[in-house]
Amino acid sequence: MVIDSEFLAQLKTSTPRLLNLLAGFSQIEVLVVGDLTLDEFMTGQVERISREAPVLILRHETTDRVPGGGANAVYNFAKLGAKVKVVGLLGKDDQGIALRHIFETAGVDTTGILVDSNRPTVTKTRISGHARQSVTQQIVRVDRKSDDLPEVDLQLQLAECIQRQVGTVDAVVCSDYGDGVLTAPVIEAAISHSQRTIVDTQKDLQRYKGATLFTPNLPEAEKAVGYAITNFDTLYQAGCDLLHLTDAEQILITRGEEGMSLFDRINSSSASLNAPSPSFTISGTDDAAIYCWHIPAFNRTDVFDVTGAGDTVVAALTLALGAGASTWEAVVLGNLAASLVVRKFGTATTTVDELTKALQTLLS
Repeated sequence: MVIDSEFLAQLKTSTPRLLNLLAGFSQIEVLVVGDLTLDEFMTGQVERISREAPVLILRHETTDRVPGGGANAVYNFAKLGAKVKVVGLLGKDDQGIALRHIFETAGVDTTGILVDSNRPTVTKTRISGHARQSVTQQIVRVDRKSDDLPEVDLQLQLAECIQRQVGTVDAVVCSDYGDGVLTAPVIEAAISHSQRTIVDTQKDLQRYKGATLFTPNLPEAEKAVGYAITNFDTLYQAGCDLLHLTDAEQILITRGEEGMSLFDRINSSSASLNAPSPSFTISGTDDAAIYCWHIPAFNRTDVFDVTGAGDTVVAALTLALGAGASTWEAVVLGNLAASLVVRKFGTATTTVDELTKALQTLLS
């Protein structure tokens, strides 16, 4: 890890408070509304070429099942020690039973999960093979999903589940992978939270207008604003345009190895920011300004798999905000969490203990 000395100095100053925030994660209650996916990883050894067709025959060895999509967001919260409730849909199938079992084993409240008998549990099965003394490689992926939206009655039932629970949690997270759970009535219920609604969606950010914070990656941000982000001028313009498009308080653009850029709409009467001086300030109206901070990537070398890293960022920053962090502090912890999971293969999570040790190691 190579980090700018000025940022590192600020990080050292903030570390006691960051450690205190991490210790508070277990007290935070979160409701995750999302497209729930089961990721299956099937592995086998290549025996021969089939006589039936020019394809490999694998002798099955292992099948691993882990939460994917919005379910990975749920699982990240659970592994970070939070009290998690989930609202979503599963099919009436073995995959749905397996995913619900994973959640319940992790201590997740699954009372908000409804069964849609007309649609399968979204499942992505990756089949990999290897020969003796060779590396394992993915051969094919099989997806089970429906392009149909849930019935209107089911959409309304999901919205009712959210409305019953929204007042009991510290934050609501919308994890939208485009698989049909987050329809208009569901979104309306989710963004009604009085304090904070965090949105992680791959497209159509304006559907969530009025939510607190959005976390698009660079391609998603470019798609939303309609132009390429190629330098700091277009980056600053995009941050302002996204705030206007979504009517949000904050926009966090994740930029891969370039780190993250936080745009925060702050009123001059706001409390202490608990943050360093912004990288850039954009004058606003009504005694308000848009502050921008750049947070460097903590890990630019040991990156093995970025799958699900965005879910980890959202989980860590949401819990930090719930524990009283400034947005800058929350993004720093989200960035730290992402730097750990990208070192692991597959859909991965991290823990508070790992974050604590990583922060201490970074400073030493």
